[in-house]
Amino acid sequence: MSDVEISRTESLTRQQAARRLSALAAALDDDGHVEVELGASTVKLHVPDHVRCEIEVEVDGDEVELEVELTWSTAPEQAGAEQDPPARARAKQASAKA
Repeated sequence: MSDVEISRTESLTRQQAARRLSALAAALDDDGHVEVELGASTVKLHVPDHVRCEIEVEVDGDEVELEVELTWSTAPEQAGAEQDPPARARAKQASAKA
């Protein structure tokens, strides 16, 4: 169960969806301070330098669902904990090969 969950579903044109995703991408790329508009409300988030990203495509009959999910911890980072374990393992392998 989540502490807080806010969601909104609306119909957009493909271009409107692209503009919304582009604005989100630009905010993530800039300084990580993101504002998500949910109707008349705005949620402000600080996104850290490292996140987990899950992309899921689900086809059910004649409906296709594309989800992009970013997840991060709000706990203080510990040294070396900024990457997920598989990424740390890949980084170790790469440095061992060099």
